[in-house]
Amino acid sequence: MRVMEMTLQRLGLENYRPLLKGLVMPIGILALVAMMVLPLPVFLLDTFFVSNILVSLLVLMVAINIQRPLDFSSFPSLVLIATVLRLGLNVASTRIVLSEGHTGPDAAGKVIEAFGNFVISGNYAVGLFVFLILIIINLVVVTRGAGRVSEVSARFTLDAMPGKQMAIDADLNAGVLTNEEAKIRREEIAEEADFYGAMDGASKFVKGDAIASILILVINIVGGLIIGLIAA
Repeated sequence: MRVMEMTLQRLGLENYRPLLKGLVMPIGILALVAMMVLPLPVFLLDTFFVSNILVSLLVLMVAINIQRPLDFSSFPSLVLIATVLRLGLNVASTRIVLSEGHTGPDAAGKVIEAFGNFVISGNYAVGLFVFLILIIINLVVVTRGAGRVSEVSARFTLDAMPGKQMAIDADLNAGVLTNEEAKIRREEIAEEADFYGAMDGASKFVKGDAIASILILVINIVGGLIIGLIAA
């Protein structure tokens, strides 16, 4: 945030900061819609794939190194943004695969080609089974497990809220806490409930993204075969 303020000051745009902050979300939505509707150049698709991977790694490293969940309270929002970006990339890559896939294995970009070569490893049968195993792990173990953890955490956090509020009131009446300290603790409890509730919703969104990715994969395979037969 400090870096952004300094940059705006150097550019003489400090007075336009509220306007620029308000334009970030609409511009992002328009960019995602354009990514889904308009054909993307291959180099842009590679750039977006690499950026998505880097953002995912950055979020993972930050999530591992934080002390409390509230220290990374923007995590649910970042998960939603990354998921929507990945869906847009899936649609854009599907368009290129179905329209330009006949030109060669690098038609959809170097990132998709490199991942395909890594998974297949020269044997399509082995690569297919390994890819199916990865899909099962992602859908059944990771996505379902994360959704269950988020659901249970949100439920227990909401169930514990009345007891925490009563404990704060008791400490306030006993003189252990001041009014300001009690107010801060109540705000922390509310933020914690909002965080776990948002995580529960984000986990369901991620589960839908995993299912959509499998359907997009099936569409790529079936659509590619149909287009290949028609073109032949």
